[in-house]
Amino acid sequence: MKRTAVSGGGKRLRAVALAAVVLFGAAAPVPASAHPRHSGPLQCQGTESVSYHPGVTLQARPVHVTVDGRFASCIGGDGAVKSGGYHEEFTLTTGCNTLLEGFRGRRTYVWNTGDVSTAEISGSSTAAVGQVVTPVTGTVTHGRFHGRKLLQLIPLPQPSALQCLGSGLTSATGATTLTIL
Repeated sequence: MKRTAVSGGGKRLRAVALAAVVLFGAAAPVPASAHPRHSGPLQCQGTESVSYHPGVTLQARPVHVTVDGRFASCIGGDGAVKSGGYHEEFTLTTGCNTLLEGFRGRRTYVWNTGDVSTAEISGSSTAAVGQVVTPVTGTVTHGRFHGRKLLQLIPLPQPSALQCLGSGLTSATGATTLTIL
């Protein structure tokens, strides 16, 4: 019997405590850090420069590729990211006829805030009206914007037949747009 009375009193005490949490907890301010600000889409405009050493010719051969992307203007997101960029170096066996093949990889974007976003990306290129257009899609797997999808469009000048027959295509630069959804 005594045990039942204690148990009943414990239930009443829990009910009173729950009521207090509901009444006073709802009125208490929630710290801003408890609810991170939702950031909308981020859009960045910039340039991408690619260099090839040795130059890309008709004959496929190992070529060291250096890619530098710079975003001078970013808007949206949570407002903190204003600019950014990326840098990659790799070697591939390619020629003018195989520059359009699909690819998969990892790209790390570095932002003006000091944060990074690492994304698993893939894409393939098409030649159209004197340009090689490469849509890159992916998902941010680490860092800022984690879990969000991205689309980057990169149009670069198409190599001419003279470049491919001669010493080869050694560089290309064009505009690029990045959107993180």
